Amino acid sequence: MNVECTPGPYQEVDTQALAVAVFKDEKADGGLLKDLDTASEGVVKSVIDSEEFKGKEGETAYLHLRPAGGLKVQRLLLIGVGEKAEYHVARVSEFAGTAARFLRGKNVKSIAVVPRLEGDAELIAASVVEGAIIGLFEIDKYRTSDKEQKVIDRLVIVVDGADKDALTRGVKRGQIVGESVNFTRDMANEPGAYLTPTNMAERAQEIASEFNLSIDVLDEARMQKEGMGSLLSVSRGSDEPAKLIILKYTPAKPTKDNGQLLALVGKGITFDSGGISLKPGENMELMKYDMTGGATVLGAMRAIAQLKPSIPVLGVAPCSENLPSGKATKPGDVVRAMTGKTIEVINTDAEGRLILADAIAYAKKLGATRIIDMATLTGAVSIALGDVNAAVLGTDQELINEIIAAGKEVGEKFWQLPLDKEYSKQIKSDIADIKNVGGRKAGTITAAAFLKEFADGVAWAHLDIAGTAWGDEAKPYRSKGPTGIAVRTLINIVNRASRE
Repeated sequence: MNVECTPGPYQEVDTQALAVAVFKDEKADGGLLKDLDTASEGVVKSVIDSEEFKGKEGETAYLHLRPAGGLKVQRLLLIGVGEKAEYHVARVSEFAGTAARFLRGKNVKSIAVVPRLEGDAELIAASVVEGAIIGLFEIDKYRTSDKEQKVIDRLVIVVDGADKDALTRGVKRGQIVGESVNFTRDMANEPGAYLTPTNMAERAQEIASEFNLSIDVLDEARMQKEGMGSLLSVSRGSDEPAKLIILKYTPAKPTKDNGQLLALVGKGITFDSGGISLKPGENMELMKYDMTGGATVLGAMRAIAQLKPSIPVLGVAPCSENLPSGKATKPGDVVRAMTGKTIEVINTDAEGRLILADAIAYAKKLGATRIIDMATLTGAVSIALGDVNAAVLGTDQELINEIIAAGKEVGEKFWQLPLDKEYSKQIKSDIADIKNVGGRKAGTITAAAFLKEFADGVAWAHLDIAGTAWGDEAKPYRSKGPTGIAVRTLINIVNRASRE
């Protein structure tokens, strides 16, 4: 898709369709809507006054215009964006995604969008491009029929009176971020047979080669030397060997060295059967997405390498399959983590925390002083927060606040759950230092309490994205399936830190 930008006027844009943001209960009595009403010979006002279209969030009205109406376009799409006071840059992304998906469905090849938001032109343009790219992603990769064949060839962003250079910078940034989010979504949608730990390592190598990142991939022999018994215990039941992927971005011109190194650590279980503690068969096919945390790290690092912030960033993705076999770890087994801490494995389906434990410890060994880990870790988080908020927990309130604020800026919601020391009592083992589950109560919190045991000495936060990483239903601005949650937040965190 070719992306262009212009400071206007929108009347001069020559595309097949024009998409315009409309606020809730906005009337066509003045300004832009009045001009559009004139161009449509009264149709816009008629649609609004009849309350066929009220500007509610995600609502659409699709109009055909006469050639002599004062616009070069002949199709007009009104998109409701809700209350004007609540309309911000993140909502612009949803507006653009809705426009792209709707108009592609009408077989429109070229579109112009008028987001109608004042402020930073670069951010607005970036948000439009992100939203459009994310909106056009589909999960039909392996279909041979009924596959989405329609495409949008040209997108024009119209921000009235904006600086053209700022818009151009925003377009470039938006393309990088949008494509990286879709990179993560594509990985999360891959069947387990096509995305093994080895395949994930190969994709990481491709990223490193294309975007000049340093990379190291630990095989099982090296992990054994490092004492990573916790991580290795998960892959014992599979014929596919585990991999530990290490990507590093080093800025060409770093800011003043303050000794800080941010590490992003993501769970990469490429298929999760539950191991000996076998999951129910219903919906098990969705467990291909259990590597979304690792894919999020790879997607974020892909973007960071291109955006070139002034701070170094480490990306760590422990990857494994969790399958049952005669070699598999059994409930009741005791394994030893890299730190020397012993773990009683109560439930082999609580495997994500086992691979993250050694990955967090290894990130610390590599010099990380701030660690954000992310994982589709617990079913309990879906019960607590549904598919609206991802959970955030940790030991450093400043880092947690930063995650929440950065997420809010890009339209991703994180809700902090407590991590009081009392929860750690639930994972105390009778025969080992700790156990990998703490019972039915507070499952998301006790999983974080387990990871906390390996994050001492650093600023650490944990994101449980199990409830938000997969959308069961399509949105007006996004297909069903993998959402790419947290990729944009992590990029924004790095961007914010780079400006400090």
